[in-house]
Amino acid sequence: MDNNPSQPYKVVIYNQTYNLRSDHDHAYIQDLAEYVDRRMNEIARATMTVDSLRVAILAALQIADDFFQARKELSSTEEEIAERSAKYAELLDQFLRSDLVEPTK
Repeated sequence: MDNNPSQPYKVVIYNQTYNLRSDHDHAYIQDLAEYVDRRMNEIARATMTVDSLRVAILAALQIADDFFQARKELSSTEEEIAERSAKYAELLDQFLRSDLVEPTK
């Protein structure tokens, strides 16, 4: 039996009600819906577009851009952490080797 059965939720996005099923909790689903709704409304105001499909596509592109930028930043941060970790491990090894050669008094 599934430990996290899919739950039904109602959300409103861009003045449309959607019935969803998800394994996530209600607050998370509501946060997602509010984020998409906010982005769609921002796009509609900025572009003066009333076509909901066009607004949805433009919002999806912006959300995808946000995701790609965040993923790129995360990758860059992970690379920097790996480089620093290797540098600090090398420095620690050098310190430990020098302490073995020249014991502290």
